[in-house]
Amino acid sequence: MTNRSLGVRRAALLASAVAVLGLLAGCGSGDGTASAPRTESGTAAPSGSVTAGGDSTGAPSGVPTDAVSNSLTPSASRSPVSGTRCHTFELSASVGRNNPGAGQENFPVVLTNRSSRTCTLHGYPGTAFVDASGKQLGPDPERSSAGPETVTLAPGRSAWAGLSFANPEVSGAGTATPAALLVTPPDEEDPLKVTWRAGEVPVSGTEASVRLIPFSPGTGA
Repeated sequence: MTNRSLGVRRAALLASAVAVLGLLAGCGSGDGTASAPRTESGTAAPSGSVTAGGDSTGAPSGVPTDAVSNSLTPSASRSPVSGTRCHTFELSASVGRNNPGAGQENFPVVLTNRSSRTCTLHGYPGTAFVDASGKQLGPDPERSSAGPETVTLAPGRSAWAGLSFANPEVSGAGTATPAALLVTPPDEEDPLKVTWRAGEVPVSGTEASVRLIPFSPGTGA
């Protein structure tokens, strides 16, 4: 009797164990693996969960975790991007003191970086003398054959391009007195206006050419 009772109890326990295993198998995905936790639409995934194509940090597969960390840095705390060209709104313009010589008038056209980032200038400025109504006076300037260089401007730093023309009293060219010089940074469309205080400039005749040399670091003083 005792052995029979023990056999019955063991059979009952075995049946209970099989039933429990059956219940656990019913919670799987049908292929022997457990179902992933469900996340309702609009809710966050569980902390530390693996996202599609990623790892436990949430990084896309194959992307270093520090790259993801950087991409999540608020833009206000990122360092400004350097190495890109200066835009008109980041600059101020001025015309330096005349440095005459051999019948030539020579002025430095200066652009200063007034932004908080480092930017670059490459080549020549666009320049035009204009009257009070904004009408251009004289022909477009001629560019020198000098090879342009890229000038890197940290905040507050300047670059200058040379603007020169023959003294009208020497050349005999027709003249006008501009109200301003328009200066357009390289590859930009919007000009900066600088009040012209240096008197007459050549605007007509064979000696009316205004010449430009490309930007160099500094103010040209």
